[in-house]
Amino acid sequence: MLLAQVNHELADISNKLVYSAMAVYTLAMFAQMFEWTFGAKGGVAVRSRQQATLADSVSDSADAAKGVRKVSVTVASQGGGTTTLTRTALADAGATTVTSGRGDEGPADGLGPAGSSEKADMAGRIAVSMTVLGMLLHTGGVITRGLSVMRWPWGNMYEFSVAFALMMVGSYVVLLGTKKNVRWLGLPVVIAVLLILGVAVSVLYTESEQLVPALHSYWLGIHVSTATVCGGAFFAAFVATGAYLLKDRYEHRLAAGLTVRAANLMDRLPAASSLDKLSYRINALVFPLWTFTIIAGAIWAEAAWGKYWEWDPKETWSFITWVAYAAYLHARATAGWRGRKAAYLALLAFACWLFNFYGVNIFVTGKHSYAGI
Repeated sequence: MLLAQVNHELADISNKLVYSAMAVYTLAMFAQMFEWTFGAKGGVAVRSRQQATLADSVSDSADAAKGVRKVSVTVASQGGGTTTLTRTALADAGATTVTSGRGDEGPADGLGPAGSSEKADMAGRIAVSMTVLGMLLHTGGVITRGLSVMRWPWGNMYEFSVAFALMMVGSYVVLLGTKKNVRWLGLPVVIAVLLILGVAVSVLYTESEQLVPALHSYWLGIHVSTATVCGGAFFAAFVATGAYLLKDRYEHRLAAGLTVRAANLMDRLPAASSLDKLSYRINALVFPLWTFTIIAGAIWAEAAWGKYWEWDPKETWSFITWVAYAAYLHARATAGWRGRKAAYLALLAFACWLFNFYGVNIFVTGKHSYAGI
């Protein structure tokens, strides 16, 4: 009786920690919105116009000595400002690169007053701190949920969703520690986490309880843990891919001298090539782990059901997801499929993963149906 009361109290603490994490994530979201609205382009510190002019003069002198030719074209953009397109042609190599900048003074250049940018940068730093705090509360919620029944805390859709959301935030925090310019990921990550947790606590919630006999295995900690880690990383790559497609379209329209929408917003994202590389590197890094996840699931299936593979809906969609990501990685290595075509494959692959995670459990009947709502 006492043990049951302790377990109930731990489950209640878990719920409160999850709700607290959602409140902190919400504050982080507002801080990130402030940074996106008033922050400097590309997340870099604002330089004064005098410093920019001096730097450009030095760059022009150096380029002239190297045989570099620059052609600048100024086109109109929304908001009353102008966009300057610079084409840099290397006389010797015949290469051409395209960069863009905002050519007018004041808020229309995407930077705004220095004070506003400094406040936005501070808001961004606060958002990161709040996100980390939310992740700690979130982690406490997952741990206490497991302690309430003395098992791994991902035995049903509610627990899967909470753990998946935690891995999304964790992937973002890890990238912050390894990459210089990924703070922009914070806003889409936190919004998605809030949506997932909102659905989890309102629609998918179930009381903490013991698992069905098939799940009483150490493979639960191995197989499902790696699956959720892969999901968090795949989501980060998905956001980078979507941002790449938007930024690539923006850069092409800019190069063509066309009017572009949301120019200030696009200017704050890294270059399209950087986004493409980020997405590819994350997917390439996580793909072997997803392969291991499928293998671990097959070994667990043999131990629980006597067969390694039965083409259960969950197994089938796991394999389809694996094929989709393999096709994407192959496309990135094939010259004719690089760029936008490969990016569309990456989006399709994550859609397969998401359906495997939610759709199969909710809408399809199979041996994994015990993990439903």
